[in-house]
Amino acid sequence: MSVIDELLDGARSGLDRVDPVRAQRLQSDGALIVDIRPHANRLAEGEIPGSVIVERIHLEWRLAPDSEWKLPGVTPGTVAIVVCNEGYSSSLAAADLQRLGLSGATDLAGGFRAWAAAGLPVTAGGSPAVP
Repeated sequence: MSVIDELLDGARSGLDRVDPVRAQRLQSDGALIVDIRPHANRLAEGEIPGSVIVERIHLEWRLAPDSEWKLPGVTPGTVAIVVCNEGYSSSLAAADLQRLGLSGATDLAGGFRAWAAAGLPVTAGGSPAVP
């Protein structure tokens, strides 16, 4: 097994990864869906309605519960579902958030593409990221 595969397996071992249908249900119950995909991907493929767009390079500062730059309302128990294209970088990002104290962090298995393939709602992409 390669080092990156070991890293990914380690990250996922601590996550309660969610499928698209469960992610939609959790979102309707108040979970944040956090889209970390690059602008070009969001523009080309669309976005999950109601998702929060956070550039990957800002993610930890916006979602760490004790960060002075966190999003309003983020607490250690906030459920945050991180979304990337296919569910790889989102696993690593969600594990980072858990290490920073966001115990409700997880990711969307299969990423945005699994959401779209499941026939769930998608809106036009290109929304600006949270500053």
